[in-house]
Amino acid sequence: MPSQSTSETLLRRLRQPANERAWDRFVELYAPLLYYWAGRSGCLEPDRADLVQEVLLLLVQKLPDFQYDQKGSFRGWLRTVALNCWRNQRRRDKNGLPTEPVDLEAIAVPDAVEQFWREDYLHQLTRRALMLMQRDFEEQTWKACWSCVVEGRSPTVIAQELGISVGAVYVAKSRVIARLRQELEGMLD
Repeated sequence: MPSQSTSETLLRRLRQPANERAWDRFVELYAPLLYYWAGRSGCLEPDRADLVQEVLLLLVQKLPDFQYDQKGSFRGWLRTVALNCWRNQRRRDKNGLPTEPVDLEAIAVPDAVEQFWREDYLHQLTRRALMLMQRDFEEQTWKACWSCVVEGRSPTVIAQELGISVGAVYVAKSRVIARLRQELEGMLD
């Protein structure tokens, strides 16, 4: 059974800083991704947790005002916030003083780099969401979907192995994928 019964997206729920469940879910989804990005950007192990904490603290302030539109994407905005925090951290380490954030919109990003960021973001976020969602489904439902979608196995073979109908395999697949779409709505753009 899904832990979020509401159709409201996570981004909308985050506009209310007092919504602890939304923030807990956001941290569960994004802290590992931010930590991973910190490592990919060259941040040393001891500084990664500090960077993630700095990004999350800034997001608590900025997400209530975040406006999702066609011009931008949540991924791009989050990356910009993370990169600004990383650059500020490096400047503080170098100078020992806090600095103002850099306007990354003025810096051109080569297409290959943008494609790498997009693919990495999608992979990491989807992987994390699936890990968190797995506990919300019965084991048989999860196995049926996983075997069909990830392992690419035949629904007929899966149905025989699990002792369910082929239709039940398709229903399991549909339920898990629909939940994944709901979980990541507005965050994959």
